Amino acid sequence: MKNQIYLYDVRALSELLSTFIRQYVTVENYSWLEEKAALVASENNAAQLNLSFAAISRKTGRADTRLNADQKKQVSVILPGFSVDGWPLHRLCRTWILLQVNPGDQDNYCNKIGGLFKNAEMNELADLYAALPVFAYPGMWVNRCAEGIRSNIGIVLEAIMYDNPYPAEFLDEASWNQLVLKAFFTDKDVNRIIGLDNRANPKLASTLIDYAHERWAAKRQVNNQLWRLVAKFIDATNFPAIQKIAASEDLTTRKAAALTCSQSEYAPARNLLDKVPDLRNDIIENKLNWLNLNS
Repeated sequence: MKNQIYLYDVRALSELLSTFIRQYVTVENYSWLEEKAALVASENNAAQLNLSFAAISRKTGRADTRLNADQKKQVSVILPGFSVDGWPLHRLCRTWILLQVNPGDQDNYCNKIGGLFKNAEMNELADLYAALPVFAYPGMWVNRCAEGIRSNIGIVLEAIMYDNPYPAEFLDEASWNQLVLKAFFTDKDVNRIIGLDNRANPKLASTLIDYAHERWAAKRQVNNQLWRLVAKFIDATNFPAIQKIAASEDLTTRKAAALTCSQSEYAPARNLLDKVPDLRNDIIENKLNWLNLNS
């Protein structure tokens, strides 16, 4: 199934993105985009794709786009988890151009898109990674996604990590764990990682606890969001770490400990939560959760 051409209605998404683009570009520039899209759709080689993809930022500028609630919903209905809200205009336009590439021949299609990755400059590369969810033959891009996670370019990492449903759906456990670890190592906003909680796993939890101990030994702070990925896997071996954060002088860290214990089936963790009834009640009433932990 994951190697079928598209897992969503590509025509509907293309039409929707084109309506967003028209809100931000001049009539002249939209005509240019339409002309290039037609050439990209009809060509057998990648000449027009390469030329138009590189030229888009000069034509459209770098303004950010914003969607209203209804527009966001329209996108999510077509491709669940996918979001283009806040994208720079050049990313939106490049993604639309990518949707015009003829997917009829799998090898030809993958070679065209792969060529863009090989020759992209930094912003182009970030735009390609952000567009992973829309590519045809989605299962073919797993290695490319894993390669991107190894990047040290901030905007590339954010394009893969933020509001991008592709990694959670297609990466194997090892690559997924690498993505999450890289997010913590580089201080990314892990709340924007799609599927973060659903793909929690024991190996990741163990590695994160080791990471926390390393940070403590170096007298450095630990990102409190780390503990949400440990919660389901608390046991006798790692419970002392939970006790440590529960006894912290920092209120936010104690809140994180309470949230962690609330998601655990380990009896000592549940008993620890009972010792802070105010925080326990806030969690029950959803006044305290991982999204508002720092507020």
